[in-house]
Amino acid sequence: MKKEDLRIVYMGTPDFAVEALRQLVEGGYNVVGVITMPDKPAGRGHKIQYSPVKQYALEQNLPLLQPEKLKDEAFVEALREWKADLQIVVAFRMLPEVVWNMPRLGTFNLHASLLPQYRGAAPINWAVINGDTETGITTFFLKHEIDTGEVIQQVRVPIADTDNVEVVHDKLMMLGGKLVLETVDAILNGTVKPIPQEEMAVVGELRPAPKIFKETCRIDWNQPVKKIYDFIRGLSPYPAAWSELIASEKAESVVVKIFESEIVYESHQLAAGTIVTDGKKFMKVAVPDGFVSILSLQLPGKKRLKTDELLRGYHLEDGCKMK
Repeated sequence: MKKEDLRIVYMGTPDFAVEALRQLVEGGYNVVGVITMPDKPAGRGHKIQYSPVKQYALEQNLPLLQPEKLKDEAFVEALREWKADLQIVVAFRMLPEVVWNMPRLGTFNLHASLLPQYRGAAPINWAVINGDTETGITTFFLKHEIDTGEVIQQVRVPIADTDNVEVVHDKLMMLGGKLVLETVDAILNGTVKPIPQEEMAVVGELRPAPKIFKETCRIDWNQPVKKIYDFIRGLSPYPAAWSELIASEKAESVVVKIFESEIVYESHQLAAGTIVTDGKKFMKVAVPDGFVSILSLQLPGKKRLKTDELLRGYHLEDGCKMK
């Protein structure tokens, strides 16, 4: 079978999922339909916002479905009418068996980790938060348990000590598009030899990648400096690590988002969370084994600023701290 004859249904929602779809379309593959999440109100005006995948699908005049429930009979019937030979899932949601088991060649998923490591919703964030020096992308066939299916292909990607989650996300997104095409070609050519995840060698313990909530992102200043540094870059720029800033002994706390930091190894006798600043150029926060130097941050309702820009307009007194 030629790639022009292979009927592909593509499922995805965020930016990460657009690149593989784009490469399929531009590569001449036969995408007969796209499935994405229903439209949602977003921002202060609660305007209806299309997902990035929907925006791209509309630009390319691709047939589109946006089911509320994936077991809904009308959706399942509409999906069946597309007569897909193969389904591809990138950053979507958990599929019921009636959906993933429908195409004759199966359904495969692109996951942003080296499975079986980091099964779950936020694999890129957790790899950076945990200070890993390597991550990757995996294609695998779907089965009942989430992120546990047989692995088709993997690509390894180094994580630099200065990379934040946005940098790693963009690296994996571009490579992911290419890997999806290679996986489709391998399935077409009959050269796929999927490997059960339990047979794959893993260094160290298996780490999960659960969904990240606001409270997950709060900085614990009692942690070592390297751990906090990795935590900040693993959540930057989104959803962003945060802390409560108390500008003086009498002031109320305000929530600040912190996007960039540096490690300062320096002995001191200060309590964790104590801020040291010259009021002009630098601000660093005491932690047990040194300081976290804050390079950029954001106050409520304000834009993101470099620390020296913020200090010019925001006075910090002695006794200020993060908690």
